[in-house]
Amino acid sequence: MAKKRNLAIPEEGIEYDNRGRLKYHPEFHPNQGERLNDEELAYLCKFYEVDSLKSLSLALGRTERTLTNKVNYLRKKGLFDYYKKKWDLLYERG
Repeated sequence: MAKKRNLAIPEEGIEYDNRGRLKYHPEFHPNQGERLNDEELAYLCKFYEVDSLKSLSLALGRTERTLTNKVNYLRKKGLFDYYKKKWDLLYERG
């Protein structure tokens, strides 16, 4: 079994989990702990499959893990496509 490495950069306080995801950092995740509103859910679902998780995390101000968990929950409840289409209705119809 491989030994876990601490990927922290102490001078900057930036840490990554064992999957390479950025852990919570207040400068990068100011919205962590707040509920995602409908516009943010629509953005997340629309761009989840075409943009990087790291980019979405920084854009929405929440951790990658939080966004992954939210997408899994929405898919389980059958709401992922609803919010994905909602983005189109709100912003791409002109």
